[in-house]
Amino acid sequence: MRYRNATLFLALAAAWGAAFMAIKAGLTPDLFGPAPVLFAAVRYDIAGVIMLGYAAYATDHPRPVGAREWAAVAVGAVFLIAGYHAFLFVGETDPAVTSAGAAVIVSLSPVMTTFFARAFLPEERLTAVGVAGLLLGLVGVVLLARPDPGNLLAGGVVAKGLVFGAVLCFSFGSVITRWLDAGIPIETMEAYAMVGGALLMHAVSLAIGESPAVAVDALTGPEALAGLAAMGYLSLVASAAGFLVYFDLLDRLGPIEINLVSYVAPVFAAVTGFLFLGEVVDLLTAVGFLVILVGFLLLKRRELRRELPVLRRAIAGARDGD
Repeated sequence: MRYRNATLFLALAAAWGAAFMAIKAGLTPDLFGPAPVLFAAVRYDIAGVIMLGYAAYATDHPRPVGAREWAAVAVGAVFLIAGYHAFLFVGETDPAVTSAGAAVIVSLSPVMTTFFARAFLPEERLTAVGVAGLLLGLVGVVLLARPDPGNLLAGGVVAKGLVFGAVLCFSFGSVITRWLDAGIPIETMEAYAMVGGALLMHAVSLAIGESPAVAVDALTGPEALAGLAAMGYLSLVASAAGFLVYFDLLDRLGPIEINLVSYVAPVFAAVTGFLFLGEVVDLLTAVGFLVILVGFLLLKRRELRRELPVLRRAIAGARDGD
């Protein structure tokens, strides 16, 4: 079971890490740059339809039933799909936010998930060390944003703040989805959350004045091949397959542990951003990531301490097998 979860965990990190590059590639001025929320909405139009069909095929419970199941779907649609992706896509339109930079900001997710989890479980309180870990995570984000006191709107600060808003949505949604424990099949939950999230993003897209014609131009114009490649990857791999794995691991590992995937994703975001977009990870981005990582290690020190003996036994067993 450990190897199964670890394999799925790495596959999810790779799929979601490369997604930052695909988002950035699709947000060029010739593609979906003028309409980032529409880009996210069309992505989930496709993924949602696919997952509706898959849910009807794979489960005998293809539709949510009862208030608790619909509540879980609503949380997924509002926070995990619409809120997270609308903020993330708009944030990535800024040239100051690279694929790796966005992924590193999203790596604050485990810290914020821990915060929300403990906020909704009164018996769990942050110790002084835990508070220090949370503050370190926030310091890491500030290092990434690099605010200029003389001009707080310069240097991508607003865009990076939007990506941080995406982190808050995803962390909160993960905790509440787990807390609801609705018992709805993963396939059904994912399908209806995607469709609902897509509809919400279409409404937001129209409300902020984005033109639906942008999608037609992006997928049929001179750069159509790049647009279709980005949309295909995001819809099929990162969304349909990725969220199927995510909700499975969320159920098995819980929101804090599964959101550790955001610590591995920046590696894949940096590699794919470099290979496909020529992006380079600078020193301050790496430092920001390390500060966030230290913050999380402080927050999860007890759990990690309990896990170390298990890891040592697994390594020793593998050596004995050799």
